[in-house]
Amino acid sequence: MFIMNMLFLFKYFSGLEEAVYGNITACKQFAQTVRTAYGPNGMNKMIINHIEKLFITNDAATIINELEVEHPAAKLLVLASKMQEAEVGDGTNFVIIFAGALLEAAEELLRLGITTSEIVEGYEASLEKALQILPTLVCYEVKDYRDEKQIQVGIKTAIMSKQYGNEEPLTSLVAQACVSILPKRSTFNVDNVRVCKILGSGISSSEVVQGMVFKRQVEGDVTRKDNAKIAVYTCAVDIIQTETKGTVLIKTADELMKFSRGEESLLESQIKAIADSGATVIVSGGKFGDMTLHYMNKYNIMAVRIPSKFDIRRLCKTVGATALPKLVPPSKEELGYADSVYIDEVGDTMIVKFTINGKDSRISTIIVRGSTENYMDDIERAIDDGVNTFKGITRDGRFVPGAGATEIELAAQLSTYADTLPGLEQYAVRKFATALEIFPKTLAENSGSHASELLSKLYAAHKESKKNYGFDIDQKAGLIDTVEAGILDLFLTKQWGLKYAVGVACTVLKINQIIMAKRAGGPKVPGGGVRDDDE
Repeated sequence: MFIMNMLFLFKYFSGLEEAVYGNITACKQFAQTVRTAYGPNGMNKMIINHIEKLFITNDAATIINELEVEHPAAKLLVLASKMQEAEVGDGTNFVIIFAGALLEAAEELLRLGITTSEIVEGYEASLEKALQILPTLVCYEVKDYRDEKQIQVGIKTAIMSKQYGNEEPLTSLVAQACVSILPKRSTFNVDNVRVCKILGSGISSSEVVQGMVFKRQVEGDVTRKDNAKIAVYTCAVDIIQTETKGTVLIKTADELMKFSRGEESLLESQIKAIADSGATVIVSGGKFGDMTLHYMNKYNIMAVRIPSKFDIRRLCKTVGATALPKLVPPSKEELGYADSVYIDEVGDTMIVKFTINGKDSRISTIIVRGSTENYMDDIERAIDDGVNTFKGITRDGRFVPGAGATEIELAAQLSTYADTLPGLEQYAVRKFATALEIFPKTLAENSGSHASELLSKLYAAHKESKKNYGFDIDQKAGLIDTVEAGILDLFLTKQWGLKYAVGVACTVLKINQIIMAKRAGGPKVPGGGVRDDDE
């Protein structure tokens, strides 16, 4: 009998050279991967994930979700970026690029002989100061969340960074979809804005529907119901199958007729009872039987099948219905209501629309039109950023200048702050200020401009108290007043982005040993299969 000895083998890395520099190099490479996708002129990445699905996007959140990051330090950057996505819904690339720039700056300081603890202290002091300066840079605030014009100004930049050139129609659609379903008291839920992608035409043909849209046909012959009362079932709308098998002995043709007629009359009585309850539309998560559809057509009831349980749940929320698990007549409280339920043809695609007009609408759907699936997926990601920005506005309506203006102003003020510090921390604070320059630099490089020329122009403008001046991507190394141009970044995005980036950079710098444990297991099984214990 073999005695299995469980051994543990260790890979061990320690010290600056092996652990710290190795981590910094991995994080720098990862940051450089997503850096070229930053800004309106950011380049697209073609990603083929582990199940060979193709993505073409410049959205950092999608890129990091589909990449399989092996290095443990780079994984920390991914976790920080995912936290930013969960907290604000935008600014994922900001976190990765800034954390990468901070670690690159830390590498230079380490080579000068400054210890990691001094760098970490300097970075944390810089963050504290930056978060004090940030509220002074606020240049715009949304006061009324129900004013579409104010909202459009706020969410335009978030959409522009993903879909430059298409921001006007998309901003209008997102603002309309969000404002129409904003609840009076409770918080706004981003899941209440749905996207339905239909091939063909272009963005200009996209529209907002108050209610829900499904890419399906109706099951029966009834294709439209106005002022519809909706009964929702999670079970199949068909003859109920018995739980146990039974054998019926039928001797005559008359008995056979009676048997089938009994089954039919039972089904008819069920459908009639549902019709008598006032229901004019039946929505089911299961299938509709042929006999059922015959009786539903007879009683002029519309039949819609929705196989997804999540869509059933959302539809119940939209129309105010209760999903019933058995085929029983619904009570008045269990029935839902929609102004109209009808089929429509968009392009070559048949859709079913559940529309609710006015203040009662709880869910809105943006119908996106486009030439390819990948293109529409990218538009959906831009819409998602716009909707998340709207949610951020409902929490804090403040905005700071975009186009690199905020970062340069922070860098200039932090450089002045560094001169007031006595110890070695001041070097880390200066490097923190230099790391902030990465954003206007990246915008310039991705737009084909000279980064050094742009930086000198930006610093000169900010010295003359032009705090809102940022990089104009339409001119080579040109400047623009971001407030006039409407290029604004959400205050929350910047605030949380700085916190997460500095947090993850400091965490990586504090690592001085990496211990990788691998389980060795017992002796290998000899050839010819597993042996018996007796052998």
